[in-house]
Amino acid sequence: MTPSLPELKTSLRRGLMLSAAAGCLAAALAAGPLRAQDANPVLAKVNGSEIRQSDVTIAEEELAPSLAQMDPATRKDNVLAFLIDMKIVAKAAEEQKIADREDFKAKLAFARNRLLMDNLLSVEGKAATTDDAMKKVYDEAAKQITGEPEVHARHILVETEDEAKAIAAELKKGADFAELAKSKSKDPGASDGGDLGFFTKDQMVPEFSAVAFTLEPGKISDPVKSQFGWHIIKVDEKRNRQAPSFDQVKAQIETYVTRKAQADYVTKLREAAKVERMDKPAEIAKPDETKAAPAPAKK
Repeated sequence: MTPSLPELKTSLRRGLMLSAAAGCLAAALAAGPLRAQDANPVLAKVNGSEIRQSDVTIAEEELAPSLAQMDPATRKDNVLAFLIDMKIVAKAAEEQKIADREDFKAKLAFARNRLLMDNLLSVEGKAATTDDAMKKVYDEAAKQITGEPEVHARHILVETEDEAKAIAAELKKGADFAELAKSKSKDPGASDGGDLGFFTKDQMVPEFSAVAFTLEPGKISDPVKSQFGWHIIKVDEKRNRQAPSFDQVKAQIETYVTRKAQADYVTKLREAAKVERMDKPAEIAKPDETKAAPAPAKK
C-alpha cells in the first residue's frame, strides 16, 4: 500500500529526528573521553612515561611545607621539575635493582601502611564532622564558658613603687591613662594604651586579679605589686563572659571532632587486636586477677 503524503512526511520527520539523536549521542560519546582527559592533562613525558596534573596535585600535598612561600605558577613549575627528576632517578634505581634490597622493601612496606592508615583515618574524620556533631560539641563548651565574670582593664607597669606612686599622683591630677601607659609603662601592650582586653580571674596573677575584679568601671587602683613589678590598674568594663559564635570557632571544633573521632577509632581497633610487646617483660598478674576473664557476650 502506497503511503499518503502526510504519512510520508511524518515518516521522514521521524527518520531525521532519530538520525539527529543518534548523531548527538555519537558526538557525546566521542567527546566524553576527551573532556575527562582534559581534566587531567599530560604535563610532561619522561622517556615516554607521562606526568599528569593529578601527579602534580599529589606531589603538592606531599611537599606543601616547602612550597608555602611560592606563588602558584612557581609552585607548579617546581613541582613538575621535581616529578621529572623523580621519574629519571627512579628509573635509574630500577635498573640498579634498588627495589630488590631488603631495606627498600622495609621502607616501602612502612610507606604503604602509613598511607593506608592516613587515608582511612581521613575518611573516619570526615564522616564524623557532621553539623549535628559539631554543634553538640559547641553547645557543651558554650555552657561551660557562658556566665563567668570578665573584666576589661588597662594597666601601667613600672619597676619601682616610687615610680608607681608618681604615676598615680599624675592620674589624680587628671592625666590621661592611655597616654601615660604609652610613655611610662614597660609592658609590651603599652603602645595600645596598656589595654589588656577582657580576661577572667584565673588569666592574671592573683595579686592583679584580686584588685581588678573589685574595682568598679572607670576607677583606678593604688599601686599593686606582683612578680612583674608595680601596676596601676584601670577597669573599663565588666561583664559575664559570652561564648564566641559557632562560626567563629567552627574550624577549631572541626579539628577537635576530627581528631577525637580518629583517636576513638584507633582505640576501638586496638582493643579488638591481639598485640604482643616483645620489648617488655610480661606483667605478673595480681592474685585477684588470676581468674579467667568472662567470655564476651555473643552478638
